[in-house]
Amino acid sequence: MFDWPVVLAALPDFFRGLRVTLILLAIALATGFVLSIPLAMARVSQNKWLSMPVFLFTYVIRGTPLLVQMFMVYHGLAQFEWMRQSAVWFLFKDAWFCAWLVFSISTTAYTTEIFAGALRQTPSGELEAAQSLGMTKLQIYARILWPGALRRALPQYSNEVVGLMHATAVASTVTLVEITRVARDVYYNHLSVTDSFGVAAVFYFVLTFTVVGIFKLLEKRYLKHLNRKVSGPVPAR
Repeated sequence: MFDWPVVLAALPDFFRGLRVTLILLAIALATGFVLSIPLAMARVSQNKWLSMPVFLFTYVIRGTPLLVQMFMVYHGLAQFEWMRQSAVWFLFKDAWFCAWLVFSISTTAYTTEIFAGALRQTPSGELEAAQSLGMTKLQIYARILWPGALRRALPQYSNEVVGLMHATAVASTVTLVEITRVARDVYYNHLSVTDSFGVAAVFYFVLTFTVVGIFKLLEKRYLKHLNRKVSGPVPAR
């Protein structure tokens, strides 16, 4: 059971942690979305000089734990004298910048593969029709490939958004006071798992429920053509 006086006293801190979590999530998702669009185009390119570097980038980032990446950027780079003397050190010694950078790189890698897969699923008939109309490659991407790919990517992208939201808990390891860090502080002060991480679990559940609900509405609107029931009798085999 919750110790309600403890929970109520900690709620303002949890809401401040929620604000940090949402800001981190929003800026990382925005950065990753923008970067993944040209990277996904390079990923599906038949030019190996374009596709292979992107493949290696996504392979390495998706193949290493996010916590390791965070430690390498925030703590690892500080071990080098040339980094501490560089003009960008004021950025890399800032926890907000490092958290944004690591989360952005991570979601860029995953989103690039999601979008690349959606681009590959474009029906060949749509491409042939666009080419027969004399569309340029840029026009085909803008009018045919990307509109369809973004719709098809919605279910997978919703999983990435939820996964990144949960991953923001890693920011607590670099001094940022988000939801998990608040829960840890409450636990240290009161030695109660329920009052600390139980409340954090409720916050994450509500966030997940909200994000999934938003994407379900988007899928219902933009993927409704996939959910149409076939009317009339089913032909016999």
